[in-house]
Amino acid sequence: MKQLLTVLVVDDDNSIVDLMRDFLENGGFQVESAYDTSQAITLLQQKQVDCIILDIMMPGQTGFDLCRQIRSTSDVPILFLSARDDDVNKIRGLGLGADDYIVKTASPAEVVARVRAVLRRYGAQQGTRLMTLNYGPLVLDLTAMEVRVNGKEISFTPREYELLRLLAEHPRQVFTYEHLLETFWSGVGDKHTVRVHISRIREKIEVDPNNPQYIVNVWGVGYRFEGIPT
Repeated sequence: MKQLLTVLVVDDDNSIVDLMRDFLENGGFQVESAYDTSQAITLLQQKQVDCIILDIMMPGQTGFDLCRQIRSTSDVPILFLSARDDDVNKIRGLGLGADDYIVKTASPAEVVARVRAVLRRYGAQQGTRLMTLNYGPLVLDLTAMEVRVNGKEISFTPREYELLRLLAEHPRQVFTYEHLLETFWSGVGDKHTVRVHISRIREKIEVDPNNPQYIVNVWGVGYRFEGIPT
């Protein structure tokens, strides 16, 4: 019998913990729970978990504090959970070593998809990081730094590849123009710089670049990658 992967949910709100438990257990995961950072640390010392969903605002130590502590000894996948879709918190959390970010209003399908996505990237079932991202016809080979569409290799510049990879590794997460400019151009340039590169990527991966299925606009904010990895 295949052993279920274990997700630890850390949140001081019992109703949120119960909700996440329902979502994840229906998605085929085993769930452990903790209601503050102290309980989480104790549980992590006693049990092995494959992924952590971590609330940001909690009494005492915050989720950011716990993430920093976990990252000093472990690379277990961490997804921050917040009541707000706040870009500042999002960027700070990812900077501390989190792998993704979930808003508490996310649908059950999105929660499960995001957990599966980070587990696939880490290759939890094999004990090593996954080296490919598969979105149906679109495949990113992370080892060879190659992109294939319907089995055909597509030529990408290094910056185009890294931009696509960032988006594809965080499905449904919104990346602002400002964040992308800072990450890939050290803050030099403007929205047009980002738009030109996204347009080039769309020309290479989309069936209809004018009606993209993978990289979609979040008007006035930035871009989001759509799709569930297979």
